[in-house]
Amino acid sequence: MARKKQFKTITGMADIMPTDYKIWKEVEEVITAIANFYDFARISTPILEDEDLFVKGTGQSTEVIEKQMFSFRTKGKEKVVLRPEFTPSIIRAYIENGLESRQKPVKLWTLGPLFRYEKPQKGRYRQFHQFDFEIIGDAASATDALLIQLLLNILERLGLKNWRLEVNSIGCQECRPHYLKQLKKYYNERKKHLCADCKKRLEKNPLRVLDCKEEKCQRVKKTAPQIVNSLCQECYKHFHSLLEFLDAMGISYILNPYLVRGLDYYEKTVFEIMPEEENNRQGTLIGGGRYDKLIEQLGGKPTPAVGAAGGMERIIEIIKEENLHPNIQRRVFESFENPPQIFLVQLGDLAKKKILKLIEEFKKNGIKVAQNIGKDNLKSQLQLASKMKVKYSLILGQREVLEDTIIVRDMENSIQEVLPQKGIIKEIKKRIKELK
Repeated sequence: MARKKQFKTITGMADIMPTDYKIWKEVEEVITAIANFYDFARISTPILEDEDLFVKGTGQSTEVIEKQMFSFRTKGKEKVVLRPEFTPSIIRAYIENGLESRQKPVKLWTLGPLFRYEKPQKGRYRQFHQFDFEIIGDAASATDALLIQLLLNILERLGLKNWRLEVNSIGCQECRPHYLKQLKKYYNERKKHLCADCKKRLEKNPLRVLDCKEEKCQRVKKTAPQIVNSLCQECYKHFHSLLEFLDAMGISYILNPYLVRGLDYYEKTVFEIMPEEENNRQGTLIGGGRYDKLIEQLGGKPTPAVGAAGGMERIIEIIKEENLHPNIQRRVFESFENPPQIFLVQLGDLAKKKILKLIEEFKKNGIKVAQNIGKDNLKSQLQLASKMKVKYSLILGQREVLEDTIIVRDMENSIQEVLPQKGIIKEIKKRIKELK
């Protein structure tokens, strides 16, 4: 009697078994709670998308497009792909569903499966899962810092401590062409030392050579020109401001002048969060950056944006290996689902730095706050606070920062009082309790 065929998972695919599902659920709870605290709305996009969405959005010369997409024709002859990343899908949904008319910034997040045809390895599959955050409609460097803060909050709540943050600026369409000329000249003089793929990349997009993980290409990269020396005034100011915000927030980072990320839509800020150990290079945990031209490129209005995504499998692998315990504070997390009662208003960079730290303090105390860190206008921030029907606005300008005070404004009767910054969390906690 012929033996029946025993079916197995397709190469690069993996089952999530009941023993692992508890960890998956806990990770999702933490991500959802942090998303709620920072007031991100959840979105879900189809797994199948038009192939051109990614060719146009992600970039023809990227490895994702050239080698990794699962693409095929439907019975109706449509060219479709299993989505390889989230950002173009979310931007397509943002434009198609009229989210452009919403109050800016529009903050969206999602979590789900993605597909890339690459060599399977530990923590990396052909079907894998990511969480993704996008802030659309804000060009401020403080917003980049806020997003990084959010992502590090997720890792902290999951118990991951041994990470490093690498940051860089890759300039814009104004200053990058000059740098690319320098880079191409440098690599052309050393072409014989590059891998076969990088020799091709050098002609199509020299930045991709910097992203190569081949050892011999890494050696050549060590003395390559650095883009930070070619930034235009606007890009330099944006990047310098971001680093100042990170310093003010006490966030450790490494300046990596060769960090470029593997997608063509990035400009200005790029960053990666990875395990601290050098021998764990295969696993970037979270990566992202700014993409101020993508929305216009995909048919929308010119709109600045910044986003990032993290790998679920890689993070869960570390949680299991190190026997970590995610910090599931369900009562606190549930409070983040409620509308905020507090709006933080800031005027100027000094105040922004203080507000970014205050956001953290309120979060640690389980108090959900709203803010629009990219805005500088007092009237527009108070109008938004009024629209959100918060009870109190806390106002910080340069004077208040220097005097260690803060203005507390009752939004119902417009009465304001000046209080010391020290003890403000305790005071607000007391007032919120009295409202219940």
